[in-house]
Amino acid sequence: MLLLYLRIHLLRFGFMESGNNAYSWMMKNKRIILLVVGNIVAFLIVLQELKAQDTQGYMYGKVTTVDRKVYEGRLRWGSEEAFWHNYFNAAKTGEPKHGEYRDKSGSTDFDWENFNWDFRSIWEDHINVRHQFTCQFGDIKTIENVKRGYVDLTLKNNVTYHLSGQGYNDVGAQIQVYDDELGKMGIDWDRIDRVDFLPTPKNLRVREAAPLFGTVETLRKGTFTGYIQWDHDERLGDDKLDGDTEDGADVSFPFNQIRKIERYRSGSNVELKSGRRLYLTGSNDVNSENRGVIIDVPEMGRVDIPWKYFEQVTFKDVETSGKPYSYYAPPKGLFGKVITLRNDEISGKIIFDLDEEWELETLDAKDDDVEYEVTLRHVKRIIPRNYAYSQVELRNGVSLLLGDARDVDSHNDGLLIMNSRDDRGKYVKWDDIVEIIFD
Repeated sequence: MLLLYLRIHLLRFGFMESGNNAYSWMMKNKRIILLVVGNIVAFLIVLQELKAQDTQGYMYGKVTTVDRKVYEGRLRWGSEEAFWHNYFNAAKTGEPKHGEYRDKSGSTDFDWENFNWDFRSIWEDHINVRHQFTCQFGDIKTIENVKRGYVDLTLKNNVTYHLSGQGYNDVGAQIQVYDDELGKMGIDWDRIDRVDFLPTPKNLRVREAAPLFGTVETLRKGTFTGYIQWDHDERLGDDKLDGDTEDGADVSFPFNQIRKIERYRSGSNVELKSGRRLYLTGSNDVNSENRGVIIDVPEMGRVDIPWKYFEQVTFKDVETSGKPYSYYAPPKGLFGKVITLRNDEISGKIIFDLDEEWELETLDAKDDDVEYEVTLRHVKRIIPRNYAYSQVELRNGVSLLLGDARDVDSHNDGLLIMNSRDDRGKYVKWDDIVEIIFD
């Protein structure tokens, strides 16, 4: 194809005549040659981009406004979430579906922060457990804005959750729609009526650079490879890293020029792909003000590494933007068995912490200050070790000791195991559990 392209251009400009001296001919026609070579290089670049570009992991959908206007295209949630593997966070509302079992669990989390100090309120029951709802954007069918900080979120199995955005920035964010004709459009949250998520077209044109991908090494907390959010924010190759050089110069350059970042003293050593090395300070991109490095780890979930545990990241070129929308199948529920202290084995559909019932929800816990959001579809086994920690074994063989969160410690409300839709279920307190094994 390339030879044919070159031959056509040579014939077009009339310099494939026989008998010419090669050198004199080249000097005489050097401008034309440069033009042809430039066209060839541009052609090769386009071919390479088309070959390497896989845009199926980018979020895509249709936004309907309160004026019934419809905009369709690639989506970005605020200035953050842009891919199907990114996470949507909100709070579940209303009475827990299985709340009648809660008193049996012995869990009593009192919410002093939201306590009503009115005298009449002392006779009311203020024991309140706030459950977070988390799933990947690829698991969502629609989000309807019902105003006042609430949304109705429908999963791919047509189950709808009424959620509160209080304390979470995913509800209320401006949504960016990338329209083929109009370009990037920012639609304010209060103008949005509904968002319908759709499969990303295979021929989607993305002008931005590929997502950040690489390996993060930590201080005594392991090594993680996956899609990266730097400082909880930058996640695309053309997002900028800012800092000051040792001689005081301000610099700002895209992440896709960076090979490695290493935490060092009060700043960071930055190595570019060109081989150039810089020591940078003076910015939360490179110093202790950094909010942390989030890694979306395939077959695990999201891991948030605080700066104090971060050692270095090595970026890698990635040929895919992530799993497509079709990868996220409609949820069927959590199934497995529970082994109790009495050596009973109870099998069926599991309602975890009397709250999580779908494999797309997350187990949230910590290893010291390293935060994990482990997608339950990737969890094989949970073994409570004591009142504060549990061993969490993933299907890929990784084993984690996690604590400091109700999903894995004594604050857990326990499990409900049901054998049929009409079955009221068998309730098991967290303190009575030896092991949970998911199918």
